[in-house]
Amino acid sequence: MAAPMNNVEEIRSRVILEEFGVKNVHTTDFPRNYPGYDDSWDLEKFKKNFRIDVVSLDENSMEFDMVGIDAAIANAFRRILLAEVPTMAIEKVFIYNNTSIVQDEVLAQRLGLVPIKADPRLFEFKNAGEESTQEDASEIDTIQLQLKIKCSRNPRASKDSSDPRELYLNHMVYSRDIQWVPLGNQADVFADCSIRPVHDDILIAQLRPGQELDIVMHCVKGVGKDHAKFSPVATASYRLLPEITILEPVEGEKAERLKRCFSRGVIDLEENVNGKKVAKVVNSRLDTCSREFIRHSDLKDLVKLGRVRDHFIFTVESTGSLPPDVLVTEAIKVLMAKCQTFLNELNSVDME
Repeated sequence: MAAPMNNVEEIRSRVILEEFGVKNVHTTDFPRNYPGYDDSWDLEKFKKNFRIDVVSLDENSMEFDMVGIDAAIANAFRRILLAEVPTMAIEKVFIYNNTSIVQDEVLAQRLGLVPIKADPRLFEFKNAGEESTQEDASEIDTIQLQLKIKCSRNPRASKDSSDPRELYLNHMVYSRDIQWVPLGNQADVFADCSIRPVHDDILIAQLRPGQELDIVMHCVKGVGKDHAKFSPVATASYRLLPEITILEPVEGEKAERLKRCFSRGVIDLEENVNGKKVAKVVNSRLDTCSREFIRHSDLKDLVKLGRVRDHFIFTVESTGSLPPDVLVTEAIKVLMAKCQTFLNELNSVDME
């Protein structure tokens, strides 16, 4: 069992959830705010305490713990993931023919939000303020896509059918109908990873016989702070690690009720030496901090809910352009670059 914390240490390291509020919430964790508690900055201590633990990882999402940092750093990391890790997205739409009922500007906006499977690290940013034309597209900063489709009647359809899926051909335009048109040497460079929309089943428009779309699109490199279509994540969020402390043994029927007050898997029951069921915390990270147990007068004083102030549980869900672990790595690089820029500015001021 961990050694009990003194009052100052608890105030510094824990957020306590009470019946009618939250205790130990501070706007800053600046060192030396707490008399009698040594929280001065120490690089070696930070290196010892800081760690990142990957909890789960697949091709679309990732959950990991970032421990031993200040909330400001955690939030900066989250904001970088949302707004400063670059991706490729459709920026210019050249519409040569659109006889569908979808207006040109609406169609262009829908196309711009289709996530593109392409590695932005292999492209350069297009010059800011440069007006794009179809002729000035370059293989180093532009991906060219084409959408050319026409709806017609199905000659094999039954005369009695009223189902559009049987009556018409190409009446539903999906993202899979968008084709990549290589520029320059792109066909060789991306031979092993064909550029395409991330998802094949995004509905773009519906057509009827005689209606058609003839569109050329240019994808460029950008960041989410310029437009949401460039954001590489569907969501990037964090929460503090919940901490549940049972202050005294809870047995029998009370233990059963306490277990039901928390999310599944948080509290379990085990037998003590007397053969009675006793409540035990088995996985506090599954808790949603609902404080349901406070409704029970005989349970409310037996449990203390808190959150560990420097233990952040991150959830990152990629849009599919890059794997989530690559996005996290790129976000760390952006944060390091920002720190280096700041240090360079400080050095230049000192030299002056």
